[in-house]
Amino acid sequence: MGTFDYHEAFSRNIGWVTEAEQATLRRSRVAIGGLGGVGGVHLLTLARLGVGRFSIADFDVFEIANFNRQVGATMATLKSSKIDVMASHVRSINPEVDLSTYPGGIQAECVDAFLEDVDVYVDGLDFFAFSARRLTFAACARKGIPVVTAAPLGLGCAMVTFGSGGMPFEQYFGWDDCDELEMSIRFLVGLSPAMLQRGYVADEERINLAERRGPSSVAACQLCAGVAGIEVLKLLLGRGGVRFAPWASQFDAYRMRLVRTWRPFGYRNPLQRLTIMLVKAQLERMARRAPSGIRHEP
Repeated sequence: MGTFDYHEAFSRNIGWVTEAEQATLRRSRVAIGGLGGVGGVHLLTLARLGVGRFSIADFDVFEIANFNRQVGATMATLKSSKIDVMASHVRSINPEVDLSTYPGGIQAECVDAFLEDVDVYVDGLDFFAFSARRLTFAACARKGIPVVTAAPLGLGCAMVTFGSGGMPFEQYFGWDDCDELEMSIRFLVGLSPAMLQRGYVADEERINLAERRGPSSVAACQLCAGVAGIEVLKLLLGRGGVRFAPWASQFDAYRMRLVRTWRPFGYRNPLQRLTIMLVKAQLERMARRAPSGIRHEP
């Protein structure tokens, strides 16, 4: 086995970043909540960019249903702790990494420790992890930590970044006055106001927000990691060019389209409210076409 050398390991980054900036990445700490479809590949992408310090949280184990998109999911890791598997992957890339692990996931009693000395938080939580997401985003807002959320919607990536001077998370998504189904709809539309993923769904029966299920693909997860990784790089290096909410971005690889949206007033924006209504109507139509003959709530 060879000897690890940080400078040689990440030397091919130099050119897109300077030697001094690479040293900044080495000193930076990124927190990632959730190590599934996007969280796991976020972690490996940032590790290969040379980020030297991480705080990671996940309570789950790998299942066969994870094989289509989660970078740590293999027959060898089946039923293994996601956090243990991904920690091993990161240490095999950078044996000198400073890694703090939270195998119980993000909880109220540990969120402050999880975010201690963190420069950027990257949201890798499950789409429907509403309580953990609200807890973490609120803590980041109190601590002045920018948040990058990149979601694999359709066959592409939708991204919203929250930070100082931008619109707060709760104001943008508007979760204070609604149930979980409404939260999921507002979250979906807030992440992708352009809704580029509409129109090429191959099997609508696979989408049911009330039952917390929907399709995802490794291609979209990897797009998210690339997009979010560069956003994190810009934040850590102070490069500028980051647009905070109510700006959002969506790149759809299937359509080969990039759209950047601006929604002042967040979910209360007239365009946003119209899109929410359209999504609800589409879900209602899908519910009526349920194959069992039983009308399900959308």
